[in-house]
Amino acid sequence: TGGGGGGGGGGDDDMYDYDYSIDLAPTAAVPASSMGAPVGAGGRMMTGQGGRMMTGTASRMGQPPGTAAGGGAGDVRPMTSVSGAGYQSANKQTNRAFDPLNQGRGAAPALAEKAENSPEDLAKDMEKQVNRLIEVSAEAAVKDDYTTALEQAKEAGKKERALCKHREANGLVDQINIDLTYAVCFNLANAYHKNKMYDEAIHTYSLLVKNKQYPQSGRLRVNMGNIYYEQKKYPQAIKMYRMALDQIPPTGKEIRFKIFRNIGNAFVRLGQFQDAIQSYETIMAGNADFQTGFNLVLCYYALGDADKMKRGFAKLLSIPIPGMGDEDEEPEESKAAEDAEAIGHVRQCALRQELKRRQREASQYIITSARLITPVLDKDNSAAGYKYIIDVLKPDHEDLASELEIDMAIRYLKQKQFSQAIEVLKSFEKKDQQHRAMAATNLSFIYFLEQEYTQAEKYADLAYTHDRYNAKALVNKGNCLLLRGELDMAKQFFLEAIGVEADCVEAIFNLGLVNIRMGSLQEAHQAFEKLHTIIPHNPEVIYHIASLYEQNGDLHNAIKWFNILSTRVPSDPGILARMGQIFNKEDDESQAFHYHLESYRHYPVSLDVISWLGVW
Repeated sequence: TGGGGGGGGGGDDDMYDYDYSIDLAPTAAVPASSMGAPVGAGGRMMTGQGGRMMTGTASRMGQPPGTAAGGGAGDVRPMTSVSGAGYQSANKQTNRAFDPLNQGRGAAPALAEKAENSPEDLAKDMEKQVNRLIEVSAEAAVKDDYTTALEQAKEAGKKERALCKHREANGLVDQINIDLTYAVCFNLANAYHKNKMYDEAIHTYSLLVKNKQYPQSGRLRVNMGNIYYEQKKYPQAIKMYRMALDQIPPTGKEIRFKIFRNIGNAFVRLGQFQDAIQSYETIMAGNADFQTGFNLVLCYYALGDADKMKRGFAKLLSIPIPGMGDEDEEPEESKAAEDAEAIGHVRQCALRQELKRRQREASQYIITSARLITPVLDKDNSAAGYKYIIDVLKPDHEDLASELEIDMAIRYLKQKQFSQAIEVLKSFEKKDQQHRAMAATNLSFIYFLEQEYTQAEKYADLAYTHDRYNAKALVNKGNCLLLRGELDMAKQFFLEAIGVEADCVEAIFNLGLVNIRMGSLQEAHQAFEKLHTIIPHNPEVIYHIASLYEQNGDLHNAIKWFNILSTRVPSDPGILARMGQIFNKEDDESQAFHYHLESYRHYPVSLDVISWLGVW
């Protein structure tokens, strides 16, 4: 039952049964060197904490694995030390500071110097430079700085060629970027085009379209066609457009229709209207737009086919106008929103502005087409053409119909058919205020000529109240005030009209008359001098300038301007008599007699001239 033979002979005894006393002396059968643990002072074996025996020293002493007490060949307790797994206790340092991030280890070692750039790195740097030059060239082109754009495009081409040579020299042919070459050539061709260097642009584009590496480059023939179009080489332009059309798949409908429009425009330039009509009709059947519809009506007009003009105009009206059919927003709300944007109370709505722009563009195409074809729809009776187009416009475009009615009235006035013009304009009196305002200026003018000054002033007020920037309405209002003797107010309206429209000849002329009546001869002279620069051959303006010189006592300049006037109206007896009177004041009797005699020759019943000649 002793501790020395516990591993061999005591099979039924539990070696960990502490009820037995353990003999600490080594037995004769087991030598002291085979003990699993050293003996401490007093002859007792050293144990660990809690009284457990130390283990793990036997393997370092050359013994087989086992426990400190086990020396026999029986059941051996397995090794329990962690040393065999390679784990060791940390080497604890005394007074070591807590530094989990190793911040106290000092400065980092110096970075290793980068080796010399490899060929691949140099190629990448060169490619970045080329891309940057392309971007700079494109930005300059957007800013209309075409000279800088061309310089940068040429520099990009040089660097791109140097890049290709560098890659070929260093065995990097597989890294040559064909897309970069395409971008450089395209940008260079575009820069040539912007600088009107057409031959160079055509040559550069040809290099791209003939290169089999760029299967989509055939579309660039559109650009080549545009260049030929600008050079007025329309057959070559049509050829290029058709070659580009063959490169566009059927799915690209939008770009195909744009190319068809270019072909039609080129045929129009050549005077081949029938071929142009075929291109435009193709577009109208697939994706109708106002520009193409207008061009189609123009071709029908050139052919003189009234029936086709009517059909073309009907197609033009059938195209939907963006925003016109929307019922979401009431007119009052729309007007209030526009007014708020105009005075800056709210931020401008980009969508609203775009819709308004498209509506104005569509209306312009429609009204221009109407004005073009109405006089020729019925050559025997132009009024019938106007009435037909007005009836077609009224259902969906009432404003345009009213505008066309005003055009018809003005046409009557130009043909001196005053009764028909008055009838048409007076028909606006029964319409709402907006449409009355459209005709108010002309109505005021008509009533003024009929000497119905109350009605003339009424419609003048309506016209300029509806549109304060209507210079003609302001002139009509000033004329009414002038007849009432309110010269100061009339002058203010004429000045306001000039402020709205600087070259409004009616306002400037009437301002000169008002200044004459007010005695402001210097201001009147300035007004007529300004008007003379606008209409230098107008006899009335020249007459007033000469008359003002005479009133100011400058007879020399008065004779000069009357001589100028006599070249414009050489047979006017009043001018000749006036010049005779001026020469009489100058005591030049021979010239005075000459001009009085010429006046008498053209108008022999003037008593003043006869009296002067009789006295002379």
